[in-house]
Amino acid sequence: MRSTDSSCMAHSILCVVGARPNFMKIAPVIAALNSASPHFFVRLVHTGQHYDAAMNHQHFDALGLPAPDVNLEVGSASHAVQTAEIMRRFEPVLDEEQPSAVLVVGDVNSTLACALVAVKKGVPVVHVEAGLRSGDRTMPEEINRILTDQISDLLFTTERDARANLLREGIGDERIHFVGNVMIDTLHHNLKKAVPVAWTMRQAGLADWDRTGAGYALLTLHRPSNVDDPDTFKSLLESIADLSRRLPVIFPVHPRTRSRMEQYGLARFIENFPIMQIPPVGYLEMLGLMKDARLVLTDSGGIQEETTALGVPCVTLRNNTERPITVNEGTNVLAGNDPGRVLAACEEILQSGGRAGRIPELWDGRASERIAGIMQEWLGNGRRMVA
Repeated sequence: MRSTDSSCMAHSILCVVGARPNFMKIAPVIAALNSASPHFFVRLVHTGQHYDAAMNHQHFDALGLPAPDVNLEVGSASHAVQTAEIMRRFEPVLDEEQPSAVLVVGDVNSTLACALVAVKKGVPVVHVEAGLRSGDRTMPEEINRILTDQISDLLFTTERDARANLLREGIGDERIHFVGNVMIDTLHHNLKKAVPVAWTMRQAGLADWDRTGAGYALLTLHRPSNVDDPDTFKSLLESIADLSRRLPVIFPVHPRTRSRMEQYGLARFIENFPIMQIPPVGYLEMLGLMKDARLVLTDSGGIQEETTALGVPCVTLRNNTERPITVNEGTNVLAGNDPGRVLAACEEILQSGGRAGRIPELWDGRASERIAGIMQEWLGNGRRMVA
């Protein structure tokens, strides 16, 4: 029940998540908003864009996230249909909640859809992880990033170059705040709780996987550019098979990737190699797999950042990245999906130990605290408040 006592009033923030990458970003932000003084009234909306209930629970539990106050249960569809359905289901929630601001993170369809509804209803939009650009507009995420930034009132960036991207697109400097990387806040908070590799492999029924003691490579693969074309996917799997002759590979297989492997009949290309295919894992399990790997191969954006923070060599299976700081300052190497380039990058790491890199500025585990402080000042007086 809402009170009329102004001394008990708080700014209401409606936070939005839609897919697993969002969970790691929103968890420290919600914690910081809840710990701020004066406090915020925080409500969490899960659009259900990612609909794997078991994986959702795994991540929410591991990250200490509260259960969503609202679950829109949108599920899978084409980009257009999914975005439209999120907007349709989010609007009555926004009307009911009447928040001071809507806070979105990252670059998934839910990010743009909920930001669009908010701005059309006159509700301020806050974008965490603003200004990242790959320059590749064939990526749906790039379109989501650009459009969300254009309609956001407050933009929090993870690296200084993001400001230049936003200014170049005509966004006012007063709306932009460099705060650091909330993904690294989550990593710092959970590193001591990372699940040992041996436990994860036992759970997958592979207790005797480490027969050589040589360490392992970790592979994650899910982007359409890599798994939707059978020839590209086949070439990548063959290059991973070649790598596994030097170093065993642990491969948590994304549901999309598994589906494409079955559709194209590609599993046979890695069946008789030391490539340990395991089901998708939770955040703490993945953190354990990453931190002890000799190298990581990925097409994920977040893993590029996490490996840089951990000092683990990373080979990114893409031709571009929206996180160039991981290449310029971190441990990341762009290898594309050409097998020769991928194997050459891996061989260089195995020979030299990989690039030393350094931790980027403000990746210190306190980005969310800075966000909460700036939001308190920004909201100021006169915004809508609730008990």
